Amino acid sequence: MRTYEPRQGRNAATVVCSASAVVTLAFSFFAVSYQVIARKYRPQRFADVVGQDHVTQTLANAISQNRIAHAYLFVGPRGTGKTTMARIFAKCLNATNGPTIDFSDDDPRCNEITEGRSLDVLEIDGASNRGIEEVRELRETVQYAPATSRFKVYIIDEVHMLTKEAFNALLKTLEEPPAHVKFMFATTEAEKVLPTILSRCQRFDLRRIPTTLIVKHLSLIAGKENVQIDDAALYAVARGADGGMRDAESTLDQLISFCGSQIAESDVLSMFGLAARDQINGLAQAIVSGDVTRAIRLLDDLARGGKDLSRLLTDLLAHFRNLLVFIVSNGDLGLLEVSEAEAASLAQEAKGVDFQAASQILDVLTDAESRLSYTSSKKILFEVTLLKAIQARQALSIDSVLNRLQQLRSEAPSSSPTAPAPAPSLTPARPAAANVAPSAPVSASARTAGTAHSPSAPTPPAVASTATPNHSHGAAPISASHQAPPVSSPTPQVAGDLDSIWVSLLEQVGKASPFAKTYLIEAFPISLTANTFTIGLDPEFQDHLTLIDTAKNRTLLQTKLHEAGHGQVQIKFVLKEPPVGRASSAASEPDPSPAPPSQAAPQPTRPTHEASKAPSPTPAEKPVPAKPLALGKDDFKNDPLIRQALEIFKGTIVDVRN
Repeated sequence: MRTYEPRQGRNAATVVCSASAVVTLAFSFFAVSYQVIARKYRPQRFADVVGQDHVTQTLANAISQNRIAHAYLFVGPRGTGKTTMARIFAKCLNATNGPTIDFSDDDPRCNEITEGRSLDVLEIDGASNRGIEEVRELRETVQYAPATSRFKVYIIDEVHMLTKEAFNALLKTLEEPPAHVKFMFATTEAEKVLPTILSRCQRFDLRRIPTTLIVKHLSLIAGKENVQIDDAALYAVARGADGGMRDAESTLDQLISFCGSQIAESDVLSMFGLAARDQINGLAQAIVSGDVTRAIRLLDDLARGGKDLSRLLTDLLAHFRNLLVFIVSNGDLGLLEVSEAEAASLAQEAKGVDFQAASQILDVLTDAESRLSYTSSKKILFEVTLLKAIQARQALSIDSVLNRLQQLRSEAPSSSPTAPAPAPSLTPARPAAANVAPSAPVSASARTAGTAHSPSAPTPPAVASTATPNHSHGAAPISASHQAPPVSSPTPQVAGDLDSIWVSLLEQVGKASPFAKTYLIEAFPISLTANTFTIGLDPEFQDHLTLIDTAKNRTLLQTKLHEAGHGQVQIKFVLKEPPVGRASSAASEPDPSPAPPSQAAPQPTRPTHEASKAPSPTPAEKPVPAKPLALGKDDFKNDPLIRQALEIFKGTIVDVRN
């Protein structure tokens, strides 16, 4: 026993010494363990936060003015500082001389919060504590006073992961918590948080951090870590971070492990599968210049190099967005987050493309981005997208096509060789000579004055009774319209006046609305009284009646008639067969050539003493029916207006119907 006890004691002492040595080694191991850059350079004050001045300034003012709310919600993309902001705010509230934003660096309470040892600042993961039981437990603990600090702060990260029942259980406590409790929530998806929760919190939306600020911050970290990294590599890292500072810092940490103290842009591109800025600029210049071969070759080189095509399309889309902003802002670089090399590339590309072309290219790329993740062959879709983008830069928008068509319609009467003759005067012109040979053609003005009116507008007797024969020297009889002007009749209008008014009305309507004139050409006037203007439409075009007879078109016709001095006239459309010899648009475009004698209309019944005399055309007679024009494809192809329309729409004439 004696020999055994000392030996046992020595063994026990040895065991105790060995245990203390293990503990010492463990502490020394953890003391020298590596800390990643994202944690090592995590902001500890509001002044250290990058790119969120609108939030830090508001919280600092709330502390200085003692207007501290009981619940805050921080919303934003990943890596923008939501949880960091909540921790800094908790340190400001629980600082020894707080609440203050100017707390000491060696404040023990602040250090406890920084190291996660504070009993009064509880960080809860909403994804793993999302049930109603956890919330019930939280409701019980909020009643206890803080251990050492001024406030008990609950920081719930990813709060949108809580269930609906858990949210509802938290409502009452969140609305009226004890005076010593503050809630701080962080989430990336605020739309999943119940509106009843949102209404009880002060919401702060954190933004994506601009590329220039990320580059500047990474440059400071690289200097502290004694790492040399060029600006192109920094911009590549910031571009891949997509506005998240934590992602950028993690990328820099990985690059240092991969490359050591010297980091170049090629290292960043090869590690993350990104395309170089020069390659993106070259691809964009190939699209702008329309160089299909170069664009396809550049894409093939990038695909063979293992570049991520989805990321490449996103970068290309961002480039053309910058180009569009550059064009709209007349080169204002303050609206863009680009390097000097990219700004020079944008200035060069802006010389060969306008706003419309850039926006159409952007539409093509945006459509492809939404489809790229669902396709089985990304390279084929990307190649087709490049071809479409090159074609889109020269495509005309529908608005420009409509404006061009409207311009062509307005220019057609003066520029087209087949344009209709100008509207005749309302008063028929007198002939220069009293006697006209029988074989001489009737003048256009005489033919216009003698054009038959519609059946609903009977000829005044005074006009018909003024016809007097003249047979001297075998001359043909001259109508009364050549000897004396017709007797004016207020209502209804005679055919000559009605046709003149219709032609003038169509011309005025065409200037205001070319499309309305297109449909009205198929119509013809029937009568014009003091109160109503009746317009006929061939039953063959019955389906067009709903397009013509609209309130907008009636108002337009009333306005133009009123401007022409016809007062307030109501417009009425009816389905009616056109008069003999009149096509649907014959009334608006009188035939300038004399009608053949074989097609002369039958003369009206005359008194007995005039029956033996040669008939003379009077204003009451029906018009000479015009011979329908047989138009073929060649006639349309030779028309300048048709040729321009075919060039705009890249069309062909399939059929011509008279």
